[in-house]
Amino acid sequence: MNWHEFWEMASFVVTVIGLPFAVIVFMKQERAERENEEEEAYLLLANAYNDFLKVVLANSDLQLRTTAALENPTPEQRERMQVIFDMLVSLFERAYLVAYKEDMSASERRRWNSWDDYMREWCARDDFFFSLPALLRGEDAGFQAYIQRVAQEVRGSAILLS
Repeated sequence: MNWHEFWEMASFVVTVIGLPFAVIVFMKQERAERENEEEEAYLLLANAYNDFLKVVLANSDLQLRTTAALENPTPEQRERMQVIFDMLVSLFERAYLVAYKEDMSASERRRWNSWDDYMREWCARDDFFFSLPALLRGEDAGFQAYIQRVAQEVRGSAILLS
């Protein structure tokens, strides 16, 4: 075998074996990078929800972590509650826009289910549920439809947006 034949054979081996191997390695690296980015986005959202819970804790007089709404809140308490609900809906919308897809992988579904659980928990509260029509004005239409469906499943009645 002369040098020309050797290089021709080496070129053939690279084309047949090396190139597909390189493509497979590249695709695996891209998938791993995408999964890392999705996990990072989920962690940022989870941290934002933890920060939100700190606000709830700092306003413990509003009793937002109980299942029943605060009876006879003062105007100042109502205003704080409305601001906190605004923050929550904004966070839910951000989670929806970043993490929700119709067709999710198992890991994406696992991440999304925690947000769905949070939404169901909050929609079970009378004060949050009855505030939703005002809170959802101007929000993403897909998010509006999603949280309306969740609220209806939890409450058994629809939200009437004005």
